[in-house]
Amino acid sequence: MVVIEEVIDKRIGGRHIRILGTGLAESKGLRHGYIVNTEEVTASIREAKRQAESSARIPIRTGFLAVGGISLDEARATGFAIISRADQEITALDLEKASKAAREAAAPGFLNRHVLHSIPLEYRVDGSKVLGDPLGMKGVRLEIDYLYITCLAQHQEALAKAVEDADIEIIDQMASPLAGSYVLLEGDQKMKGCVLANIGAETVSIVVYDEGIPISVKVFPVGSSHITDDIALGFRISLEEAERVKLGRLSGQMYSRKKVDDLVAKRLEIMFTLIDKHIKSLGRRGPLPAGIIISGGGSGVGSISDIARGSLKLPARLAEFRLSSDTKIRDATWAVAYGLALWGLTGDTSAPKKNFRAAIGKFLQQFLP
Repeated sequence: MVVIEEVIDKRIGGRHIRILGTGLAESKGLRHGYIVNTEEVTASIREAKRQAESSARIPIRTGFLAVGGISLDEARATGFAIISRADQEITALDLEKASKAAREAAAPGFLNRHVLHSIPLEYRVDGSKVLGDPLGMKGVRLEIDYLYITCLAQHQEALAKAVEDADIEIIDQMASPLAGSYVLLEGDQKMKGCVLANIGAETVSIVVYDEGIPISVKVFPVGSSHITDDIALGFRISLEEAERVKLGRLSGQMYSRKKVDDLVAKRLEIMFTLIDKHIKSLGRRGPLPAGIIISGGGSGVGSISDIARGSLKLPARLAEFRLSSDTKIRDATWAVAYGLALWGLTGDTSAPKKNFRAAIGKFLQQFLP
């Protein structure tokens, strides 16, 4: 998927994001988010690019890349620094020292991996938690807990090459679960604590927020295609027919609705059990009051909200994609591409964007059912 956006200034209401064009092509050559056929992936990118250029009537030369798939993972580390100034005031140099120490502590886990994001989770000054930025505070010892979101370097390099082979220069990269959270979660949900789960064809990806910060990103190797497999085996029918049964396009006495619902529920329960186990492993002291928000191409299968509510003992609902009525995007399957382009326009990246008329969001993942 490709999304082209631009920032326009309105006299009343401030800055406004406008979608100039979109492109969609089946993502051939991918398996669980990594490339198995470079030529097919590049061809898919070129087709999506062509459609977006045609609708926006501008050429695409640069873009922002969303990295997803089963190789996404996370690591944590703590770094500390002794305050350098005589008056014990914390400076940017102290923050940099603690950050470098955390990176060095986590380095053994980065073998063959590419670090997409380094996110400070908590600051402590002399053992006491600090809310917000500790810059300017006074103390003796500064500690910072970091979350590192990584992916296999081999997969990231292959994906980047496929994009560059389609004549697009990559400005920056972002983990796809974070990109989706930009447009599917509200600030209040992130502050109170929630989990956003994207049910894809081959994977379920989640991002957990607390106090407005992403505290975890995880991908599980199970998705809505496994539901299709279960139905095909349960009724001994072809995968194509099982997909139609899953989506409710086939009915009749030969396909018991109760049996279909049972097969769907069992697989969804497995998915949410994995999510529940991971959330508990984070060691949070309390629940996530804003609950679980479910998105992705597999989010419309069965009574998914009810099953999530029962499995996780949390509030559960489907994600809402709030966009203006004149947008070219209509459903939440575009959330990652749209959120990525939004981050490219407004996010904190090191790449200068003032010379670019538009930012392009790319969501390269197995095509969702």
